[in-house]
Amino acid sequence: MSDNKIVKAIKDKSKDLDVEMSFFDHIEILRWHLIRASIAVLVFTILAFVYYDWVFDNVIMGPMRTDFWTYRMLCKLGDYLQRPGFCIDKIPGKIINTEMAGQFTLELNSALIIGITLGFPYLLWEVWRFIKPALHEKERKAASGFVIYASLLFLLGIMFGYFIVAPESISFLANLSVSDKIENMFTVDSYLSSVATLTLATGVVFQLPIIVYILSTLGILTPAFMRNGRRFAIVGILVISAVITPTPDMLTMSIVSVPLFILYEVGIVVAGVVEKRKLKRQDQLVKTQ
Repeated sequence: MSDNKIVKAIKDKSKDLDVEMSFFDHIEILRWHLIRASIAVLVFTILAFVYYDWVFDNVIMGPMRTDFWTYRMLCKLGDYLQRPGFCIDKIPGKIINTEMAGQFTLELNSALIIGITLGFPYLLWEVWRFIKPALHEKERKAASGFVIYASLLFLLGIMFGYFIVAPESISFLANLSVSDKIENMFTVDSYLSSVATLTLATGVVFQLPIIVYILSTLGILTPAFMRNGRRFAIVGILVISAVITPTPDMLTMSIVSVPLFILYEVGIVVAGVVEKRKLKRQDQLVKTQ
């Protein structure tokens, strides 16, 4: 009897070791996926660092120039609507550096931000490659376009944040003056942080349909719940728009809030598609029984 207990204990221990080895094997695989994604981000960061003069003049400082694409389009829109107030012909204020290593830090941080932004689609691809083996065949087919859709939404969000949200906010804050005795001078860290936060935050917000898809698949969200909560969503979107764009005019808030409304409605459609698939699978299971 004691020998059987020993044999059983050895078998149980071997099972535990198998589980532990399997867990650590997965950690090792994930580590290599993250290493490859980090290398991609590093490559884009180095490229941004090498061509930093062009990046700084045309990308980072773009929203501070009156010939920026957004300001030119606003001038054309103002001419078409016969409202000259739309045209932004000056952006007062100076960008200053107040730290010894401030400009060097600016170069490193901005190059890293650009590297992360450009490497984000590849990061998603590596995450997908890690998750894919654990999914069933139907789940793989259902989520086959995850990387493409998430990357496109992120790119649209980045473009919307950089060309719409960031310049509108910067032009408003730069032109805001409580008194003529106060001169606007922004630290380089503050300026970079504002542009990066507004741009990247909008890119993340545009992932709403993907988030809805995941939550719907897990059974947390339903299209009925989202339709019933539409009025609360509208209030939330308006609050988010007001926070993102610190401008008092309704036009700017509308420009930001309309895409968010559209994304919410797209999320309802996505939740509806997921629910139909679930009901179809349930009907198939009932028929097979």
